[in-house]
Amino acid sequence: MEFVKDPRLIEQGSFEIISRELGERGFGPIEGSIIKRIIHTTADFEYADITQIHPEAIEAGMRALRSGCKIYTDTQMIMSGINKRKLMGLGGSIVNLVHEPETARIAECEGITRSMAAMRMAAIDESIKIFAIGNAPTALFTLKSLIEEGIAKPELIIGVPVGFVGAAESKEEIKKAGVPYIITSGRKGGSTVAAAIVNALLYSMPERE
Repeated sequence: MEFVKDPRLIEQGSFEIISRELGERGFGPIEGSIIKRIIHTTADFEYADITQIHPEAIEAGMRALRSGCKIYTDTQMIMSGINKRKLMGLGGSIVNLVHEPETARIAECEGITRSMAAMRMAAIDESIKIFAIGNAPTALFTLKSLIEEGIAKPELIIGVPVGFVGAAESKEEIKKAGVPYIITSGRKGGSTVAAAIVNALLYSMPERE
């Protein structure tokens, strides 16, 4: 059995297959990159139909990244999946507060999930301009409430939690928050999807000189 050993050739071949099978969908260049990277990480072409990108989402995300913002994520897996070299080249960084001792204390005292407590802590950090949520619907519900209260002021929300309880509903609620978003409608999503979306935006930008 013959197989390709070079990771770069494997990735190139994968994207060629994805582009060929997607055909002409009318996606813009960066929008198409987002869709293709999601498909590349999931091998699921349904994402071409269920990924919803707000008209201002790409511009808002690139503006935030260009400013050297922090990205808040709800899982370590998203943190691991994002290209840190590209992000650091823009002056940015990644934040996850779910496992902080203070998060656990707040969650226990108030009887809420750690994801909710972490979101409350992240919302007051004005340098966090992008929220990438791939696991916890409760994080998205909390983020929407904090936006309505004027506490959280994100420039882009990547809302793609996966699951059966609250996942689809939380994403629909984020669409009402008045903030540019990239979501996957329904139950599908996950941390790898969130990381793929962030990376698609990162790879579309030149690094700082």
